[in-house]
Parts: sequence; structure tokens; C-alpha cells
Amino acid sequence: MFQGAASLSLDAKGRLAVPARHREALQKICEGRLVITAHPHGCLLVYPEPAWAPIRDKVLAGSSLEQQSARLKRLFVGFARDEEVDGAGRLLISPELREYAQLDKQVWLVGQGKHFELWSDARWRTEQDEIHAMGDKLIPPGMEDLSL
Repeated sequence: MFQGAASLSLDAKGRLAVPARHREALQKICEGRLVITAHPHGCLLVYPEPAWAPIRDKVLAGSSLEQQSARLKRLFVGFARDEEVDGAGRLLISPELREYAQLDKQVWLVGQGKHFELWSDARWRTEQDEIHAMGDKLIPPGMEDLSL
């Protein structure tokens, strides 16, 4: 289970150091093999390869002739990159994905249970402002009984 947000820095080659608290789990789950792809909200998704495979297969099952399905394929599968955590615990983010998500030096790696989101510092701060501005309207239909 991946949870928590970490402020990290990309190095000059576009690599980020995976927080130590996640490295062992990633090694166990997928031997450090990850898939990174674009998210329509402007961040990147980082999946252990076994968790990504069923999502990819479901997206690919959609019709290439139906516009929404074709667009999902272009976004999720078209941007997908197989990467491995290197021996120093770093993960390379391709130039194309860095450009898509507007990643600069400062980024946020945000645990989402079975995967991570990777945000630019500016977009993460905007996302947080929007969450706070929603107030009571943040809770979606069907989760009204959520108790914290």
C-alpha cells in the first residue's frame, strides 16, 4: 500500500530518488519494474508493472473507432513507458513525460494505494488549493457516510 506525499527533486538527467520507505515494497511487488504514463489531470501515474497490466488491457479492449476510447488509448498507452528503479534507487522520467506533466526540478510523489501520482510542484500546489476551496463539496456521491 503506497500512501503519503513526498517532495522530491529531479536531477539533471530527469531521475528521482524513490523514497526509501517504498523501495523494498517495489522490489517485492515488481522487482523495481514500473510503468509511467500520463494522467488527464496533468500529472503522471506510476504503477508497479503487475498492477498496470490489467488497466492497460482494459483500455486496449476499447474500440479504436470510438473517439473517447481511442483518446484514452492515446493518453494512457501512448505515453506509457517501462522503467526500472536503478541500483541507486532512482527512477528515470522520460523527457516526453516530464514535458507532459510540466515537471521541473521540484516534484511531488503521492501514494494512491496501488500506484503513485507524480506532480509538478506548481500543479500540486494548485491541486491542493482547489481541494481546500471545495470545502463540503469534496465528498463525492456514494461516500456521504465517510467518517474520519
